[in-house]
Amino acid sequence: MTRQQRIAALKAAAKDRILILDGSWGVMIQRRGLEEADYRGDRFREAEYPGQMKGNNDILCLTRPDIVTALHDAYYGAGADISETNTFSATVIAQDDYKLDPQSVWDINLEGAKLGRAAADAWTAKTPDKPRFLAGSIGPLNKMLSMSSDVNYPGARSVTFDEVYEAYRQQIRALNEGGVDLYLIETITDTLNCKAAIKAIMDLEEEGMDKLPIWISGTITDRSGRTLSGQTVEAFWNSVRHAKPFAIGFNCALGADLMRPHIAALSRVADTLVAAYPNAGLPNEMGQYDEQPDETSNFVGSWARDGLVNILGGCCGTTPEHIAAIAKAVEGVKPRNPAPSKHTMRLSGLEPFEVTS
Repeated sequence: MTRQQRIAALKAAAKDRILILDGSWGVMIQRRGLEEADYRGDRFREAEYPGQMKGNNDILCLTRPDIVTALHDAYYGAGADISETNTFSATVIAQDDYKLDPQSVWDINLEGAKLGRAAADAWTAKTPDKPRFLAGSIGPLNKMLSMSSDVNYPGARSVTFDEVYEAYRQQIRALNEGGVDLYLIETITDTLNCKAAIKAIMDLEEEGMDKLPIWISGTITDRSGRTLSGQTVEAFWNSVRHAKPFAIGFNCALGADLMRPHIAALSRVADTLVAAYPNAGLPNEMGQYDEQPDETSNFVGSWARDGLVNILGGCCGTTPEHIAAIAKAVEGVKPRNPAPSKHTMRLSGLEPFEVTS
C-alpha cells in the first residue's frame, strides 16, 4: 500500500473497531540485560562519545536493530494494530545527555522509522485483512518551557521555544522520511513543548512535506487531575484542539484504575478519537510493575464497553501479554462515537474557559 492508502485504511479501521497500540518498550529492552557494548556498537566509541551510553534505548535503532525489529514483531504478533518507533527520546535536546551529534540523532529517527515500516509491512503482507500501522514516537523533553529551571528565579528557562521547535522539526522530518503513518506526540507534561511540536509539523506540511494524522497524548501526573504544567483535562484539550488531531488521550504516570476518570472527562468533550495507554498499575517499592495482563485488560475493557475510547494500549510495565489480553478484552466492542463539535470560543490557561454567546 502507498502511504495515503495506509492512512485511509487506518481511518477506516478506527471507525470499525477499537484499535490496539503496542506496550512498553523500556521494560522489554530492560529484560534483555544489554551491556554498554550493545548500546555503543561499532559507531559510538567511547573516545568520541565519552560517558555511559547504556540506557539510551533509542540508539539501539542503530546499534542493535535486531532487537528493535523483534519488539515490533512481538507487539504486532500480540494483536497490536499500531506500533511506535523506538524514538521516544530522539531529539537533539534529549540526546545531549549522551553527547550525541545532530547527524546521529537524525539517523536514529530515520532508521527507527525504516525498521518499524519494514515490520509493519511484513505483518500486513501476512494478514492483509488486518493491516499494521506505524506511529512516529515524539516524546517529551528533559527541559520544559512552562516551568522554571531555577527555584529561586521563576522566569528561568533552560531552553527557548525556538530551540524546542527546531529539535522537534528535525525529528519530525526524519520520521516522515523514514515512512511513519502518523505522529504520536506523547507523554506530554508541558503543553507549550507540545505546541512547539505541533507548530513544527504544521510548518513542514505548509512547506510541502506529506501530511500525516497527529495523535496527541498528555500525562496526568497524579490524583490532582492535572498535567505537570498545571492544566486540567479540558484545558489541555482546548490548548491543542487547533491541531485537529486524529486522536487525543493520556498515557503513563497512572494505572488504568486511576486514569479512568480523566479519560471519561476527555471523552465527554473531544470531537475526535480518544486514546489511552496506562501503566501496568503503579510501581512497587522496587520500581517494578506488578499488575498482571488480566487485571489491566479488565480495567480498560470496561472503558471500551462504556463507550469511552477508540484506541487502547499500554505504557510502563506492560508487555506483549498485556497487549494480547487487552486486544481480546475489546474484541467485538464498538468504538466510541466522538463528541459533537461545538462552534464556540474555547480558551485555556490552567482551567478551561468557553464563550458560548
